[in-house]
Amino acid sequence: MLDGILLEQNAVPAASIVTDVFEATARAMAERWGVPTYRFLMMPHPIANLSEAELDRRAREIAPEVVKLLFQGQD
Repeated sequence: MLDGILLEQNAVPAASIVTDVFEATARAMAERWGVPTYRFLMMPHPIANLSEAELDRRAREIAPEVVKLLFQGQD
């Protein structure tokens, strides 16, 4: 989250992704860093014990949302 916030504050598009159990923490961090409406993506928790193939599947599932988030408002 913080990396994404700092990148965005420096005009570098970013797409932060957190697992769902960290939603409240992510929102608190955005609030703390002065961007309470910072948009981020969530995926199911946990990811630490997933196989490479399972992680790849999750990445492919969320990729369209990452693209959408990165290109929002650039019309």
